[in-house]
Amino acid sequence: MTHITLITTGGTIASRSVSEGGPVVAAVAGQALLDSLHDLPAGLEVVVEDFRALGSYALDLPTVHSLVARIRAALAIPGCAGVVVTHGTDTMEETAFLADLLIDSDKPVVFTGAQRHAGEADTDGPRNIADALTVAAAEQARGLGAMILFEGDVHAARDASKTHTSRVDTFRSAGLGKLGEVDRGALHLYRRPAERLVLADAGLEERVELIKLSLGARPHYLEWCAAHDIRGVVLEAFGRGNAPQGYASIAARLVERSVPVVVASRCAEGRTAAIYGADSGGATLEQAGVIFAGTLSAIKARLMLCALLGAGASMDEMRAAFAAKSA
Repeated sequence: MTHITLITTGGTIASRSVSEGGPVVAAVAGQALLDSLHDLPAGLEVVVEDFRALGSYALDLPTVHSLVARIRAALAIPGCAGVVVTHGTDTMEETAFLADLLIDSDKPVVFTGAQRHAGEADTDGPRNIADALTVAAAEQARGLGAMILFEGDVHAARDASKTHTSRVDTFRSAGLGKLGEVDRGALHLYRRPAERLVLADAGLEERVELIKLSLGARPHYLEWCAAHDIRGVVLEAFGRGNAPQGYASIAARLVERSVPVVVASRCAEGRTAAIYGADSGGATLEQAGVIFAGTLSAIKARLMLCALLGAGASMDEMRAAFAAKSA
């Protein structure tokens, strides 16, 4: 028998309406989720752990950090082949990415959930759980890091993002594509991710802000960060990593105080680069000392910065880590 741990955290997959047409809340226990499967994949022994029962929009960094520690502990149990985590879709890509960053194990960690709650006749939860268990038990899934399984598709946590508010195939890996898929109870891999970067887990620095830029946006929020006890900032910038006028000078002040400023792109695909000059173009931001996120999205760059700051990384170490993660 192959031993898998199923850790439940709530989300749509574990939710039902509290009344006819009323709001949906997470209320289904993990064993009930497992019992909802039409067929448990053959040869598996599944141990269920109920971690939380929350919508993922209600999670915070300390809770998610505790979840990562719980996953790590489950993987360390002798005989455990892998872990499946049920999780709300709203922030699944963030939690999965943190697990990928902070867990140094070649055993599979597979996140899954549902877009249709457990009380709906066509809920997608049971099939997703069954497929996720298949991936977690597969020998060929070892060394892939944390993954997201949805609607049969397997995505690397680093690359996946939620792209639709309600469709059951909501997760996509822009540009790079999925790792593989589950078909008729078997995992088929099409590619493997690049070499993983695993960071030391010494906690997460919560005082990291993400600022989304828009046409003509004034740098008031960045000024606020410079005036308060903020330890890091991520700018979701335009194109290759450009900002409206006025941002570079404030970024320089933050960097001079050893507060890292990371620049990511709001584009779904492509890499940041210091190309454009003039006020707050990418080249000007580089001169100000910012760190470019490469191909990482802004929300994932923020989490990586939280982890690096939590580990006490120097500015040079942070630059090297972002360069390695975006390679």
